Amino acid sequence: MTLPSTKPGRLITFEGIDGAGKSTHIAACADWLRSLGLTVVLSREPGGTALAEAIRNQFLTQACDPQTEALLAFAARSDHLARVIRPALARGDWVVLDRFTDSTAAYQGGGRGLGVDRIAALEAWVHGDLQPDRTYLFDLDPEEAARRRAQAREADRFEAEDVVFFGRVRQAYLARMAAAPARIVKLDAGQPPDAVRAALMADLAANLAPLARLGS
Repeated sequence: MTLPSTKPGRLITFEGIDGAGKSTHIAACADWLRSLGLTVVLSREPGGTALAEAIRNQFLTQACDPQTEALLAFAARSDHLARVIRPALARGDWVVLDRFTDSTAAYQGGGRGLGVDRIAALEAWVHGDLQPDRTYLFDLDPEEAARRRAQAREADRFEAEDVVFFGRVRQAYLARMAAAPARIVKLDAGQPPDAVRAALMADLAANLAPLARLGS
């Protein structure tokens, strides 16, 4: 039988509207944590397991109603939590995720108009006892995000949404941040990438390095 680690695992999440550039900084965060001697699990949502990746494919390509979107997101998340996230945290690993429940609250709760209550009920059911230790919100004006997406790869059905949709998503993110100011850190994604990276690394050093030392 594998006993739980006495070292506390931690959960760090990266959030933002499509085009904000968060994905370009996730690997740097994971590398920095590894430089502290930590074991890091890098994953994404929807996804992270075979079942969740299959759901992701449908989620990004098949049109469905907002409630079904939210349920698919949480179905994938439930499997991800059971098979990857919770076991990693129990081992004392640090988990770095590209999106988590804040995304569902922003995209389906805000963008699709489901509101906060339904998302909160699903969140409480699936992982109410587990919240990220730190969340980085890459905040960007939807018009600028649209310009960036137009220069990137072929868009999935979310990336193809208009700026009005992403305006609602952004406002839902900001509301989520206002409700959890100690957890969610807003980074100005309109800055040059080097400046965004510097702000991210400064917060990591100030707020997560002490947590890493507690587990050493």
